[in-house]
Amino acid sequence: MRAPTLKAKKCKVCRDEFIPRNPMQTVCGPACAYEIVKRAAEKKAKQTQAAERKVDRAKREQQKTLPTLKKEAQREFNRYVRFRDWGKPCICCNEPLGSSDIGGSYDAGHYRSVGSAPHLRFNEFNCHAQRKLCNRYGAGRAVDYRAGLLQRIGKDAVEALEADNSVRKYTREELAEIRDNYRKKAKELEKLSAS
Repeated sequence: MRAPTLKAKKCKVCRDEFIPRNPMQTVCGPACAYEIVKRAAEKKAKQTQAAERKVDRAKREQQKTLPTLKKEAQREFNRYVRFRDWGKPCICCNEPLGSSDIGGSYDAGHYRSVGSAPHLRFNEFNCHAQRKLCNRYGAGRAVDYRAGLLQRIGKDAVEALEADNSVRKYTREELAEIRDNYRKKAKELEKLSAS
């Protein structure tokens, strides 16, 4: 009995048409077969490198100190606040924040400072976009900040902020979660502002 003739196929590498010698053949010749093997090896090497990078990232994350995690969380929180308040006037002086890029001409200023109320460092009611002139060189302008807060969040929320003197110790896991959460929120707002 005669073997059935096989239909022409396209080579997976060079896309030329060829008649296969057996049904499992996917390439036209040895050069293309070598290319398939080479690509598979490169893909496996990339996967191995990606797995090693993932392990390295996890090790580096575990080696971070509490102050480092707190600094990273604060940076992402502040970035989020600057994106959230982009286009609004300064909380203190009601002047436009500035025309440069986000974070360039204004800060994420805290009503109750991080030094005097560290438990409120990640409280969104306690932090608003503030011109650098007001925040850094005007010592935060607390009286003007309070007046702006009363307009934005209301008297009850301001009084709750002022009365909050609880003690808060952040764990590594909480700080990493805060950092990742605000990084994600900031990216979402960044996409919205870009479109």
